[in-house]
Amino acid sequence: MNGKQIIYQVLPRLWGDGTFASWNSESFSYLHKLCVDYIWYTGIPRHATGKDFVKGNPGSPYAISDWYDVNGYLASSPRRRMKEFCDLVARTHDAGFKCIIDFIPNHVACDYSGELAVFDFCDGDWTDTRKVNWSDPRTPAEFVKILRFWASKGVDGFRCDMVELVPLEALKRVIEEVKSEYPDLLFVAEVYQKENYAPYSQCFDFLYDKSGSYDILRGILAGTRSARELTWNWQSLGTLQPGMLNFLENHDEQRLASPWFAGSTEKGWAAVAFSMLFNTASFMLYAGQEAGEDAAEGHEGRTSIFEWCHPASLGHIWSYIRDGKGLSRQERSVLARYKQLCLLAASPVFRNGGVWDLCYCQDSSFNPDKAFAFARFDGHEAYAVLCNFGPDELEATIQFPAELRSVSGIKTNGAAMKAAPFDCCILKLECQHKH
Repeated sequence: MNGKQIIYQVLPRLWGDGTFASWNSESFSYLHKLCVDYIWYTGIPRHATGKDFVKGNPGSPYAISDWYDVNGYLASSPRRRMKEFCDLVARTHDAGFKCIIDFIPNHVACDYSGELAVFDFCDGDWTDTRKVNWSDPRTPAEFVKILRFWASKGVDGFRCDMVELVPLEALKRVIEEVKSEYPDLLFVAEVYQKENYAPYSQCFDFLYDKSGSYDILRGILAGTRSARELTWNWQSLGTLQPGMLNFLENHDEQRLASPWFAGSTEKGWAAVAFSMLFNTASFMLYAGQEAGEDAAEGHEGRTSIFEWCHPASLGHIWSYIRDGKGLSRQERSVLARYKQLCLLAASPVFRNGGVWDLCYCQDSSFNPDKAFAFARFDGHEAYAVLCNFGPDELEATIQFPAELRSVSGIKTNGAAMKAAPFDCCILKLECQHKH
């Protein structure tokens, strides 16, 4: 893996006219401007719909009824749906992207009739599902076949749902067997408990840093946690840090700009800058986030995965992609800022360069509970980033210690930086090239 990757999560049923065909050259050109590496097409394998037990209409992408089929509603011609999906994969590759789909090893839909062994109960309130029985040898064998099936269609990776509910050793053997045939497959684990990061890193390429970076940043914005914890988090992660996947939104979480999270995009820029730029951990954008989607049509700040919904910003983005119109002035401003940050994140110094937490060496004017500063460098370039999580403008002379200057080539002892409330300041530094 070549350093930091940018993953773009999108439900195809919410993009354009809701079919595979909406993923055309214009859509791919749009994602190129966000420097995306992987597109996570959420909700591809066929899920239950139109049944009494289904939640909402068309239902959850996480209640799979047929692991060897795709959802007919995503195709222009439902009878040719698998061909249309394979064409989408080919277009994705031709455009220079890799594609990820979902792998749900813990449960299937109530009407599933395949070869997996299934219990007659569900976890929690997931009443549209039945739990998979991993103690039955049919299950791991069948999941190997399923993963090979999708890999044979050209899928480049899998976002693996709720892996902490599945026996790790059995899941590890499945992944190892599939990777023996498809060694370049990417496996992303939805892991929530920090104590599980180390064991799950043994078989997954990326792990959600949910209980680390995400929860800390959310707590800082809510005023219940300190920015000091960001330092403690990377220190505790140690060598696991490059394998983390940072995010501020996904289909499970509340939208950053919603009243249930930051309340506006403007109050989230410091968190975005930290999450995207601090280290070589990869970053995930959720479709619409880059235009400030607030899920006003959803429930408590979430874009529904159960209903046919129409997030306003996604409709505006689709118009913008087609004719350059549709986005409001505010949405254009937000999008421009995300493009700037993504361009930086994809540059060599931020993708693969060194990182230096600067919080420990600042003077008393720097409040480490409300601010975070760091440097990025690669022997050719160097940047300082100041994240202001407070409600007041922050002006500080950020100090660069001698040990950092010696390894980075940064020429100055310090630099004056100013960040607006809840915002960031990114400063390119004069740097003596290191050889």
